[in-house]
Amino acid sequence: MTETAPTAPEGASLHAPVARLLRPLVRLFVARGITFPALTNLLRELYVNVAEYDFALPGKEQTDSRVSLLTGIHRKEVRRLRGAGAPVSAVPVAVSRTSRIVARWLADPAFTDRAGRPSPLPRSAEGGAASFESLVAGVTRDLRPRAVLDEWLDRGLATIDPEGRIVLTESAYVPKGGGEPQLYYFGRNLHDHIAASVANIVGETPPFLERAVHYDGLSEDLAKRLEARAREIAMEALQQANREAHAACETDPGGSHRWNFGLYVYAESVPPAGSGNPA
Repeated sequence: MTETAPTAPEGASLHAPVARLLRPLVRLFVARGITFPALTNLLRELYVNVAEYDFALPGKEQTDSRVSLLTGIHRKEVRRLRGAGAPVSAVPVAVSRTSRIVARWLADPAFTDRAGRPSPLPRSAEGGAASFESLVAGVTRDLRPRAVLDEWLDRGLATIDPEGRIVLTESAYVPKGGGEPQLYYFGRNLHDHIAASVANIVGETPPFLERAVHYDGLSEDLAKRLEARAREIAMEALQQANREAHAACETDPGGSHRWNFGLYVYAESVPPAGSGNPA
């Protein structure tokens, strides 16, 4: 009699990569006080939401029974949780305003020098010449440029040089401190990276570029040097993409699409195999 080898549970091949993906998130959850029961409630809501909206059959009503079948969640719970709508991560006003002003300062030839670097700007200027006031006014007229400047000086995004000009101190808008702006980009950027990877897995032809250069078994010195050089290369690519996108938007009629071009650099000391503390 021939024995049949047990069949691996469907989706078992995802267990190891998903565990690795979730580990740093679980580290964040524990650090920020998101308990396992709270995460379970969130995941239950998301499972129902995704099954309801992303797996609906064309021309057919999505039933509680089908959502329950797709998710493994009891129909009573499905009925309670359905109809909530997809979670929306609204862009904080301060994030939207600041990122657009910085992006323009980095990309618009009127506010950069011949090398493409953001020029020091006077507070105001006559005859339509480039100034901090004209920079801000080109993005929003809801706030006085002086209020924006005061906020930026307080946060260290800008300084005043000996000639009284305003100097951008950051080559990009990088929120810090774990507050609302940084958490917004945390959710947005990780969502887009994971969404691109998932689309490449489930689609017949990978639609998105998602690549990485990686080397293992390095000395600490080389890892640090490669990290520093990678930062330089990444910033050059981001600034070039920003300049081209800014110029293209000047003549674009607008629509419902969005685009995100992101890069990351990561390095760590890898614990020995079998140490019980995987990366």
